[in-house]
Amino acid sequence: MIDSTKNKKDAAYYSSKPALPVLTEANESPINLTIPYSCAGMRLDQALAQLLPNWSRSRLQTWIIEKRITIHEEAGTPKQKVWGNEQILIRPCLHVSETKHKAEAIKLDIIFEDEQLIAINKPAGLVVHPGNGNWHGTLLNALLHHAEQLNHIPRAGIVHRLDKETSGLLVVAKTIESQTSLVRQLQSHSVKREYLALVFGEVQADGDVNAPIGRHPTQRTKMAIIENGKKARTYYKILDQFEGCTLLQCNLETGRTHQIRVHMHTIGHPLVGDPIYSGRPKKIKNHEITQLFMGFPRQALHAQRLALTHPKTQQPIQWETKLPEDMEALLLALRQISFQEG
Repeated sequence: MIDSTKNKKDAAYYSSKPALPVLTEANESPINLTIPYSCAGMRLDQALAQLLPNWSRSRLQTWIIEKRITIHEEAGTPKQKVWGNEQILIRPCLHVSETKHKAEAIKLDIIFEDEQLIAINKPAGLVVHPGNGNWHGTLLNALLHHAEQLNHIPRAGIVHRLDKETSGLLVVAKTIESQTSLVRQLQSHSVKREYLALVFGEVQADGDVNAPIGRHPTQRTKMAIIENGKKARTYYKILDQFEGCTLLQCNLETGRTHQIRVHMHTIGHPLVGDPIYSGRPKKIKNHEITQLFMGFPRQALHAQRLALTHPKTQQPIQWETKLPEDMEALLLALRQISFQEG
């Protein structure tokens, strides 16, 4: 077991506070906010960053500098202290980079939808959010086409992501209030995320990896375990074993970029098919199994189960999906080989 500790954020107070809408310049209206006494002694930008988790601290600082945020009708400053009961006026404005994404008619596998949430079974190969090299054909583009109101919500309601080649469950918020609730649940680690992962080697026992993850110091497209990284913890449980590989159930306490892939690689059991974190077979006696592994085109990772508290009803809700066809076919072939050899 790898162990590292870091203080957890306390989101208890903010779980009961209403969210504020994010508006574009074209539809801007003032928003009033009262600073609670629990923020007494904080700088203005620090207090607002805690009260408004959907907006980054740098964004809020920019609005303060642009005089979009006032205290008692006077322009605030980032370092100004607050003591509670200050009347704040906010005139939010989204950056152009957040409003330029286009709606695209991309088919979505929606397994649940109501007025607050959308639960989606993402296929492998679909990028979640536009970025360098992937400005079109993403989940965000599809969401903007599916639900027009998502054009007025940061990141089209997306609150967490899956890697491009990881399949499985994602939840999307349809309102600002729901988005804020989901962000707080993720911050407090109350969202339960369960994955199925096929890893190389025969894992000997259930366990966990508790090690901080950050950007690789020299290979910027990779993540790595680094001392000053963000807290990350993955629990794993053995579900089945075959020659040269093990099927694991992985549960996330945190949700860092490439978390399961990095943690499994760290303990010597990289994911089958992972092109970045050594996902290629070593010496396996059965040539047929080696060929199966070599032919699998992506990391064998699927987000199977997602559980959270519904933002509106406050009732627990969860969804499960079956394995995608490619992982199902791979496991079936491994079981048939094991049966023949047994």
